[in-house]
Amino acid sequence: MRKTLIIAATALILAPVTYGQSSIDALQVGDQGFSGTARFMSMGGAFTALGGDASAIRQNPAGIGIYRHNEIGATLAIDIMGTKTESPTSTYSQSKTEAACNNFGYVGVANLSGAMETFSWGVSYNRISQFNRVMYGYTPESYNNQSLTNYIADFTTAAGYSDSELNFGTNYNPYTDGSADWLSILAYNSYLINNQANSSNKYNGLYNANTSGDAELAVHEQGYVDKYQFTFGGNISNTVYWGLGVGISDLDYTRESTYSESMSNATAVSGATGGMTNRSDAGYYLDNYKHIDGNGWDISFGLIFKPVNELRIGAAVHTPTYWTIDQDYQGEVEYSFDDPDYNVSSGNPFSGEEYSDWASFSWRLKSPWRFNIGVAGVIGNKAIVSLDYERVAYNDMTIKNATYSDYSYGYGYGTSYVENESMNDDIRTYLRSGNIVRLGLEYRVSPQFSLRAGYNYETSCVNDDAADGEIEVVTSGTDPSFSFNKSKQHITLGLGYRISNWTLDAAYVHGMRKSTLYAYTNYDGAYNSPVYDVTNNTNSIVLTLGYRF
Repeated sequence: MRKTLIIAATALILAPVTYGQSSIDALQVGDQGFSGTARFMSMGGAFTALGGDASAIRQNPAGIGIYRHNEIGATLAIDIMGTKTESPTSTYSQSKTEAACNNFGYVGVANLSGAMETFSWGVSYNRISQFNRVMYGYTPESYNNQSLTNYIADFTTAAGYSDSELNFGTNYNPYTDGSADWLSILAYNSYLINNQANSSNKYNGLYNANTSGDAELAVHEQGYVDKYQFTFGGNISNTVYWGLGVGISDLDYTRESTYSESMSNATAVSGATGGMTNRSDAGYYLDNYKHIDGNGWDISFGLIFKPVNELRIGAAVHTPTYWTIDQDYQGEVEYSFDDPDYNVSSGNPFSGEEYSDWASFSWRLKSPWRFNIGVAGVIGNKAIVSLDYERVAYNDMTIKNATYSDYSYGYGYGTSYVENESMNDDIRTYLRSGNIVRLGLEYRVSPQFSLRAGYNYETSCVNDDAADGEIEVVTSGTDPSFSFNKSKQHITLGLGYRISNWTLDAAYVHGMRKSTLYAYTNYDGAYNSPVYDVTNNTNSIVLTLGYRF
């Protein structure tokens, strides 16, 4: 991971600092999707003041106090997910269909005498996020006026790394024995950067004023965040409902990326002479693999106030999820350089591959605080209108690094954790609080049959200067690519049917999220990274079967 700073007067980049994770990883873990029971989703998730639903308990634990009977239920969701990546001259689309049980819940109710009329307890499972998308972008020669290798060369030069710090020597492994940036080491040993004046520690990338070429980027993400919640609550005089929830979360996330460039007239090593040429046909693939898994816990507390039967007011606060995370990654470069001044028999093309070491380490994350309030009105015992607002303090997240008793860059056993001030500064620089608005409607056509609709909208949590490429963005490991989500929204419809003690709810949910995908950091005109617009559309059919007893 690189940590650099532009000095405006000289446009130089100061030395990077190597860590295993970044604020981008923290953002990936801290983000939450939209999922739950069919009734919850069909009303846009606007349940802070309503309660009485297995997913609503996760949003506001006071919702468990609304229950009057024991209940058990399960939810099946069929998700049709599509991703469209728009390049300067083309569009790539990919779709995938998945079916899963994303919610299961049980609530028990004990009737009491006195002011506390009922005491309730419950356990629920929710898949609160899933990561499934493939993004692909192509940048043709006429648009690609820079190279990742020049960015790597600039921060390697600014760091002052010598050849001996980057190269493998006798009994010396630069990945584990030194402190140089891993992407610098990988690029140096695969000839993507070169030191033309051996004593000056000044490095050059492949791109020069006469170079032309194209670029491609492919990213595959998959994984999930599951949450198991244990909730307790009660009903005080049918006026105040309270709830306390304890959540246990499980995370699994994998990201695989490939970035490639193909150039003519590049500044590269000549396979025939071993020297440098400005006329090389150069090409390379930078492959990265990253896997994050972890577990965390959080506490939530909420209240619902019902002054009259027609009005409910709810509020809840959610502590951060305190994550303990294990992370692994490795990078690989496949390269080929062909100097047209020499033929193949003279030693061209010059090609090979280079792997980074395998990094494995632990870190801790405090995810965002979450605050939500809501108001709901009941109209003539026939209709419900509900409105929610939630604030998510993404810029309040913090990262801690593990210290190791036997330290060899990520290998060993963590003995304690210390604040990573550099990454925490990045979080505050890149991110801001997010805002979510939810609206839900329900109309009871008959005692057995109900119609529902909903909408929710979430603003981007990325500061404008980071989203617009005006500042450098730090990534982890040897993968310089990243994406920033813009706003996202969901439009929902649903219906419910009740017969005897059974309930059957169905929902249709259309979700849309826009993102920007960067091949590497692109800021203030200093670098011209390929940038792609990504649109994720999800169409879901959600069915929930419940039984009250």
